[in-house]
Amino acid sequence: MNGKTQMFSSGVVAALGAALLFGASTPLAKMLLRDVDPWLLAGLFYLGSGIGLTLWRVLTRAAPVRLSRGETGWLAGAILSGGVVGPVLLMFGLTGMPASGAALLLNAEGVFTALLAWVVFKENFDHRIAFGMAAIAAGAVVLSWPGEAQFAGALPALAILGACLAWGIDNNLTHKVSLTDATWIAAVKGMAAGSVNLVLAFALGDRLPDWLTTAAAMGVGLLAYGVSLVLFVVGMRHLGTARSGAYFSVAPFFGALIALASGEPLTPRLTVAAALMAIGIWLHLTERHEHKHIHEGMEHSHEHEHDEHHQHVHDFPVVSGAKHTHRHRHAPQVHAHAHFPDAHHRDHAH
Repeated sequence: MNGKTQMFSSGVVAALGAALLFGASTPLAKMLLRDVDPWLLAGLFYLGSGIGLTLWRVLTRAAPVRLSRGETGWLAGAILSGGVVGPVLLMFGLTGMPASGAALLLNAEGVFTALLAWVVFKENFDHRIAFGMAAIAAGAVVLSWPGEAQFAGALPALAILGACLAWGIDNNLTHKVSLTDATWIAAVKGMAAGSVNLVLAFALGDRLPDWLTTAAAMGVGLLAYGVSLVLFVVGMRHLGTARSGAYFSVAPFFGALIALASGEPLTPRLTVAAALMAIGIWLHLTERHEHKHIHEGMEHSHEHEHDEHHQHVHDFPVVSGAKHTHRHRHAPQVHAHAHFPDAHHRDHAH
């Protein structure tokens, strides 16, 4: 397996792993909602991920992270849009809309993520990828279709769509800093978003539940919002935003599989959704994008090994084939190989 195939496989596994963790949390979240207000629960989820990953970084003595001035703006925008604006709009929508309509509208996040990546951030895509994204989104809609969707007015529906747009913006802005340590990104986003959402929940009169429920909520948040986000960032690093968002859109299917394993019956709806998602994933997995392209000179810092894109000298000893992190410069380069819109193949022309 060559380096590019390894990178592709790592990105796919990471994105699907993120979807699995997030989808698996759905039954647990529903149980917690019996005792915790949705807004307060969102705050506990985010804070659990932030605190848990911060402790992990301390225990593993992770290297400190310093963003450049430009990258700080991207991350701040991601936290604001995904950690503050998104949950606020979602809560506003949920207060005025039945869960049946909200479940369908929330599928718009993957679509907004892909459209923003393609139209605004100029991420490469072709008909195969577009059809794959459409098939996965259609499968998510089929899976969440309640039989009779109730929307109860335009404003709540627009609020939920606005939340999905905010999360789509969050995903695309996070891609801009995806080369940074993923555990640090998730920890910062969790601490910031968790603090803001808890303050807002307390301002509305919510109070913390008993310590056992609080600990359970934060534990679920560590896995579903923390570790899942770490894996999603890794997926974006290798595959780009739209493709990672497409793989993440299968999260409801993983939740349905867990419910099926718990004794729920296999329904025709689940079968159709599985077929649509399988077609979409197959279209993405079998993609091959290869052409002659130009790499402009650039300088950045991230973990890497010496491959065809990283040929530079060091002022310190480096074991051959070992991954290491330092600031390095890429000289202009022209070559052809199979690639994806990762951190080194975002901006060239097609």
